[in-house]
Amino acid sequence: MSETPPVPVDLLVRHAWIVTMDAERRIFRDGAIAIKDDRIVALGSSDEVERSVSPREVIEGADRFVVTPGFVNGHVHITGEPITRGSVPDNTDWRTNVFDWLIPTYMAQTPEDEALSATLAALEMLRTGTTCFVEAGTILDLPAVFDALAATGIRGRIGQWVQDRAFAPDDDQAAMTAGAVAKLEDQLSRWPAAGDPLLAGWPCLVGHNTATDTLWREATALARETGCGVTAHMSADPADPDFYLAETGQRPIVHLAALDALGPHLSLTHGIYLDAQEVELLAQSGTTVTHCPMTAMKGAYGASSAGRFPDMVAQGVNIQLGTDGNNNGNASDMMRAMFASAGLFKDALRDADMFPATRVLEMATVNGAKGAQLSHCIGSLEPGKKADFVLHDRNRPEWRPLFNVVNQLVYSADGRGIHSVWVDGQRVVDNYRSTLIDEEKLYAQIEKAGAAVLARAGMEVPSTWPVL
Repeated sequence: MSETPPVPVDLLVRHAWIVTMDAERRIFRDGAIAIKDDRIVALGSSDEVERSVSPREVIEGADRFVVTPGFVNGHVHITGEPITRGSVPDNTDWRTNVFDWLIPTYMAQTPEDEALSATLAALEMLRTGTTCFVEAGTILDLPAVFDALAATGIRGRIGQWVQDRAFAPDDDQAAMTAGAVAKLEDQLSRWPAAGDPLLAGWPCLVGHNTATDTLWREATALARETGCGVTAHMSADPADPDFYLAETGQRPIVHLAALDALGPHLSLTHGIYLDAQEVELLAQSGTTVTHCPMTAMKGAYGASSAGRFPDMVAQGVNIQLGTDGNNNGNASDMMRAMFASAGLFKDALRDADMFPATRVLEMATVNGAKGAQLSHCIGSLEPGKKADFVLHDRNRPEWRPLFNVVNQLVYSADGRGIHSVWVDGQRVVDNYRSTLIDEEKLYAQIEKAGAAVLARAGMEVPSTWPVL
């Protein structure tokens, strides 16, 4: 009886540690992964996979590489903040941060600035192992941002930042709502999610108290009709529940439930100031919550003192991780977010069982894929799924010695050890460098553009110590 001939493949990575994140959470000490076009075609022990494929290219992973799925960043500001990174003073509370610093710099940008900012954000994510992201919302020019991102090779779900609530007496509420809905309809038509393209449009609501009930209903209906998701900020501060209680007599999540806006399509970012009923509604509806631990710590949001994240985990809420915005001092490095998430509630509750490394790695991979509506094609390494994966370089001190690979990923390593990255089967980072972005040119452009944005916004960056 003749043996089955080997299958031709484009790439074979062999003799590497492989953390699959599949349903059994299998880890191979001497594993191999084979890629053809944009898909994983074989994965398992090196001996088994090598016999089944005929590769065009081979990467030897022995004593060198750990392979993981690409990380999924559930909430990141790719415009507005990367271009003015770190300019907000360290001791800035939430309201001052948003209204006195972020909004003025957002509005001082040009479409060219947004394109540069998006490119920088994509580069940082790719270089630190993130292969897919959900955007918080482009401020001004979504087409410019889409074109810039398309040139980087990253996977993402993006949208214009939309709000419609009339706060000023002379605002035309009906016109504002009609305009917001039209924006959503246009971007979902121009960049549909059907067919799992690298980039697709999403309803990106500002959230908080900025969306009317009509906008929430329309965004929800569009998401359900088109198979995309909805993302919005909610309850990062007590101001959100205070507003909803005053205006509707209900807390925010209760009110969204009454609108039929909750569900697996929805990702709510921050979700710190919730009560027990709201947690139960999130769990029952399948709504995702995006935890941004680095922002919470930098901005003193109160996640560790007021946040019900342990309760959410206990009740089965899908919690994913986000890095939020760079003006909170954040890197878009999901590995740093994993470390922060693993430690935050251990210390706050003096309970070492809180958020083990295994759970946190799930938040950055399979949970993120679920929140992005992409569980069927990313988030784990399995035959038939998209070839979105990362090689972590073990020839670094933080990776030696290696005994527990998941602990090492969460507690020891960070994104600086990412050697190579594939998205949709394309190698977009090779030996610590982007294969598609002229990094030196981008850095020079960003330095000039960031200074110009701050100048147009009338901002002077303070320093506690003298800068000579």
